[in-house]
Amino acid sequence: MHKIKFGTDGWRAVMCDEFTFANVRLVTQAIADYVGGRGTVLVGHDTRFLAEEFAVQAAEVLAGNGIPVEIVKGDVPTPVLAHAVVHRQCLGGIMFTASHNPPQYNGIKFIPHYGGPADDTITGSIEANLAQLTFEGVKGKPLAQAEGLVRCIELGDEYVDSVRSLVDFDGIARAGLRVVVDPMYGTGRKLLPRLLQEAGCLVDLIHDDRDPLFGGLSPEPTGAQLQDLIRLVRENNAHLGLATDGDADRFGVIDSTGDFISANQVLVLLLAHLVENKGWRGDVVRTVATTHMLDRQAAHYGLTLHETPVGFKHICQLMLKGEVLIGGEESGGLSIGPHIPEKDGLLACLLLAELRAAEGKSLTGILQEIMGEVGGSCSTRLDMHLPGNKKEGLMAAARGVEDSWQGRRIVRRINVDGIKWIFADDAWCLIRPSGTEPLVRIYLEGADQEALDGLKKDALAFVDAL
Repeated sequence: MHKIKFGTDGWRAVMCDEFTFANVRLVTQAIADYVGGRGTVLVGHDTRFLAEEFAVQAAEVLAGNGIPVEIVKGDVPTPVLAHAVVHRQCLGGIMFTASHNPPQYNGIKFIPHYGGPADDTITGSIEANLAQLTFEGVKGKPLAQAEGLVRCIELGDEYVDSVRSLVDFDGIARAGLRVVVDPMYGTGRKLLPRLLQEAGCLVDLIHDDRDPLFGGLSPEPTGAQLQDLIRLVRENNAHLGLATDGDADRFGVIDSTGDFISANQVLVLLLAHLVENKGWRGDVVRTVATTHMLDRQAAHYGLTLHETPVGFKHICQLMLKGEVLIGGEESGGLSIGPHIPEKDGLLACLLLAELRAAEGKSLTGILQEIMGEVGGSCSTRLDMHLPGNKKEGLMAAARGVEDSWQGRRIVRRINVDGIKWIFADDAWCLIRPSGTEPLVRIYLEGADQEALDGLKKDALAFVDAL
């Protein structure tokens, strides 16, 4: 039991090892103890192996606790389930997904009543319940005996109506865009093509069948994983290539040039689009690991910028409290203020189509114009797989750095999450350990590719010196 721990976005584990039917029932019981019986809980799943069976296990435990359950028919994107939690005024939702993790993983994400990631207080309560539970303490009621407590529902139309109120479908239609869509065998395979087609796009669709092995890859929309999408954008002379991860809460973007547009660049593009083309205002929220181009843009537009620890749950809490225009993270998650406080890859893709239609030029061309106004940046992330002693040694060495690092003068130090240094030339380095793996992530940003290459060289030398 002690191995079950909620991370930045729920509990994830390898199936048949830790992620078992017995442990799923145990975690669901802990969630049931947290929510009580004062309303309905939604249960949904992505396209992973045994997804429907895991959802049934959760429904039976909830029913055994007298909690009304609505199970979503078929696989469903996480943002659609989150939207339904709010729209239907549910106690919460249980989503079976391991998002962008490899095929052998599965997970449980608990979505509270506000439709965003559970905060630390909520996950702490669920973990405290887990610590008190035994397998014998799990309540359950077979679906055949749960009449009146469990029913199946369809989701999608309410979400589509909401998105239509945020995105100019007519404007996209006037542009006559050709878009290649790659849902990576995940839950975006039905809804994203539908939305783009309803917006008048000519859609070419790949990897749209349900494959629990995700074509032999992890369903993470990075440039390395989207080679088929890049090829087809070029071959079809498409205006855009759009991808979503396994549960469609993250996005991947290919420009008409065939270039991969990073999540940092997407955030910069969409902030400019929301302000300049849509005339919207509000605060900008980014994680400590996300590009500082957003800081310069926010200053340029006269907007307030907030920096949070890594994890969309922190962005979510600010979205719940104030007038946020856009919140995002370098790992491919974003949302906007009028929408749910949850990552939404579907909405991100539609907003990019709206931007492309409004500007009538390539995303890389638009990005160059923005960089001409507020200054450019190049960023990257290094994943350093280190044994436990070396991982701790690296963090100890980082904590010991004071005024300079690898000959670079430090003008500001930030300890929001990990150790972050801002240098005299506005370049920066963040060193952040994983809480669950022998891994340290090093985030770097410089003014251009040459500056970034220098930062990478210094970071690798810093690690090698241990």
